[in-house]
Amino acid sequence: MPIIGSPQDFNVEDLYVDLRSVLDFPLYLKCEGFNFAGSVKLKAACEMVEAAEREGSLTPGSILVESSSGNLGIALSIIAASKGYHFLCITDPRCNPASQRLMRALGAEVRIIAEQDANGGFLESRIRYVRELCESDSRYVWLNQYGNENNWMAHYRGTAPAIARQFPDLEVLFVGAGTTGTLMGCARYFREQRKPITIVAIDAVGSVTFGGIPERRMVPGLGTSTRPELVDESFVDDVVHVPEVDTIRTVHRLAARGFLFGGSTGTVVSGAAKWLAEKYPGEEPTAVAIAPDLGERYLDSIYEESWLREHFGHIAPELNLPGLDTL
Repeated sequence: MPIIGSPQDFNVEDLYVDLRSVLDFPLYLKCEGFNFAGSVKLKAACEMVEAAEREGSLTPGSILVESSSGNLGIALSIIAASKGYHFLCITDPRCNPASQRLMRALGAEVRIIAEQDANGGFLESRIRYVRELCESDSRYVWLNQYGNENNWMAHYRGTAPAIARQFPDLEVLFVGAGTTGTLMGCARYFREQRKPITIVAIDAVGSVTFGGIPERRMVPGLGTSTRPELVDESFVDDVVHVPEVDTIRTVHRLAARGFLFGGSTGTVVSGAAKWLAEKYPGEEPTAVAIAPDLGERYLDSIYEESWLREHFGHIAPELNLPGLDTL
């Protein structure tokens, strides 16, 4: 029985869903949402905060500040509450209302930046605001998840070795690309192990991370409007770009079988299914995908009728949801 003294001390590392029984293709889904932060971001948040404390940049009286679309902000809210820091999350209108309420419940301050950047997103505007804050007051400490090596180091030390232990014959690993911390940490680990594992990055259509054309994106999580500093394409074997309509379809297919996952997970599973169908038709390679999040925080968006009606009404008939059949 685990007994913990801090919320960040608990994380389920060895839970997988065999999607052959759910979606009828060979894929094991590593569930990273079973911790108090509800997502894989808790690992990176812990690593970055502890490194800042060791280095002396984060001290009593510091104010943690970070740009986040939701999940890292929640993870930092939990850690800040546990350790006694004040935390300020800089986000944008795409951040789920549930995520904003959760951060505030944990004592964090949330500020919404509504100014779009040149790519039609909000990331550059959020980062510019954070930089201005740090220049105005030395108490602000920006961990910078987009360029902090401790982001990927958390997965190099933890996530990737855990997968390797569970699947010694692993052939393909699918990892969603946001800041690319999870992707880079896992890819670096398996490259150094010299194992013949294909690393497939899953990105959203409209993201510029791998040179895509910027487009409006409504589902927060994966994808960026500014290329992350951490990304190194030499560690990636292939990239799949997933349209948001396919993300929506996938999360609802999973939910119909009792698995309520978040938008990032829906994107990863959709991209993995497409790639496996093209590269391994009729075969069953040992393949794992990382599920970054659970679905409760998306109840106001990808699982909510009026939001779906507004943004994805044209696919409503196939979702078979109450209230959507009249669209």
